[in-house]
Amino acid sequence: MSATASIGVVPTAAPKSAVTLAHPMISDAFRSIMRRFPATVTVISACRNGADHGMTATAVTSLSMEPPSLVICLNNRTYLHDMLLEAPEFAVNVLTDRQVAVSEGFSGKVAPELRFDSSEWVRHGRGMMVLETAHASVVCRRMGAVPYGTHTIFIGQVIDTRLSEATVPLMYENASYCAPRHALSTSQS
Repeated sequence: MSATASIGVVPTAAPKSAVTLAHPMISDAFRSIMRRFPATVTVISACRNGADHGMTATAVTSLSMEPPSLVICLNNRTYLHDMLLEAPEFAVNVLTDRQVAVSEGFSGKVAPELRFDSSEWVRHGRGMMVLETAHASVVCRRMGAVPYGTHTIFIGQVIDTRLSEATVPLMYENASYCAPRHALSTSQS
């Protein structure tokens, strides 16, 4: 039985301008489901007025191939959120399975002013820092920002990319780091 059915809620279309608060049971069920969604671990970086900032994020996905673009979702209460409302460009750095310490550092274990101290971070020609040893880096021009609930969806049009064919991306699922298994059997019984 779904969480919606168990509390007797019948889904209805909300007015386009209204964001309604979910019933606590729905919120808890949704949070539990999302914890089990494997997600690629990234560090989003930007520079505004000469100040660099970055944070770990998993709410990143492709949007369109024409034009090449992606979306990132950031909590409205973060400093990076405020920075991206003004900064014209940002980078998404996809971490490798060997960069858990980078993820943790950009999640708050390292002070913001020390996060880019490693020589693995280099300044991109567009101004922001990119992780030279990342599995992939995608530099984007901010094309839009759509607020919704506690977050804002930032749309970025891709202006530069880099991919390492020799690394494996870092994933996060159910409060644990993991890596994809590329050797899954093609014959399933």
